[in-house]
Amino acid sequence: MAHPKSRISKQRKHKRRTHKKAATPQIATCKTTGEKHLYHRTYEVEGDLYYRGRVVARFDEDIDVE
Repeated sequence: MAHPKSRISKQRKHKRRTHKKAATPQIATCKTTGEKHLYHRTYEVEGDLYYRGRVVARFDEDIDVE
């Protein structure tokens, strides 16, 4: 197993990690529905599930889950 020659201080570790930040997510607008959503994610509009402007799944409200 790798073994460090000397311990890295907290300050040095935190300095190195300052650049590892989460970028702001990109938001797209669907051309079909006009709904704003994250890239490469499905999104729901009026009970239908969309991906890339196409209906992927339709959900009925009549389904009873018990």
